[in-house]
Amino acid sequence: MKRIGVTGHRSIPVEALSHVRQGLRGVLCGRQGPLEVLSSLAEGADQLFAGIALECGADLTVVIPSEDYEGDFTDAGALARYRQLRHRAAQEVRMGFARSTDEAYYAAGTYIAESCDRLVAVWDGLPARGHGGTAEIVAYARALGKPVTVIWREGVTRQ
Repeated sequence: MKRIGVTGHRSIPVEALSHVRQGLRGVLCGRQGPLEVLSSLAEGADQLFAGIALECGADLTVVIPSEDYEGDFTDAGALARYRQLRHRAAQEVRMGFARSTDEAYYAAGTYIAESCDRLVAVWDGLPARGHGGTAEIVAYARALGKPVTVIWREGVTRQ
């Protein structure tokens, strides 16, 4: 079974959204054989990736950074999507942290990078804004020798 993980920005500018959706569909849909995807289901890239993967028939493994993870969702719509996607998951992995900290996010991101055959990064190419951010997980995956597919619309930066 092929395993594809995701890392990416929580905020995807409107100017990049259709390009990102198209890129994710290109990676996830129309594949031969079984596919498992790994996502922490954070708002933005993680949820978009998981939703498209499920539409394309993949099995979803959710990687939960902490026990209080739901408290990090300040947007009611994103929390509802998180719960819906989590309910559809074939498997759930918990990182064992009580609180959502940068270390918990880093642990979830590195677990995904270590567990996948390919990492998809919805990333503008800029440095991470915190420990466990997209750029740091991309660098970690590359250091492991994992192939990384970056999806982003050139010339667009996140807010």
